[in-house]
Amino acid sequence: MTYTELTVDLRGQLIGNLDDFWDAVAEPCGLPEWFGRNLDAWADTIGTRGISQVIDGYDSLVVHVDRRGLFQGEVPSAEALADTFDGKRNRLVVHPAQRSPVVHPA
Repeated sequence: MTYTELTVDLRGQLIGNLDDFWDAVAEPCGLPEWFGRNLDAWADTIGTRGISQVIDGYDSLVVHVDRRGLFQGEVPSAEALADTFDGKRNRLVVHPAQRSPVVHPA
């Protein structure tokens, strides 16, 4: 049996709040239009399954984000979102924010 992982890479996108997160994951995760856009609905989607055929088609889900915006520090809504991921079947990976390249005039 082959293990499959759905990787959603949001690095480079500024996720400033939970609405931005829902907007960013909606398409790659195949969230239906009626998705509740709240932490309970997300926990059901990634934990219990049965809401997104896309997520249900994989053994695990990994979401990559930058440590900026919503994820830049001790933001209660980000911590609550992170708690919906179990760390095994579904994981949130927060990467150091990338600095913009410095462009020097010629």
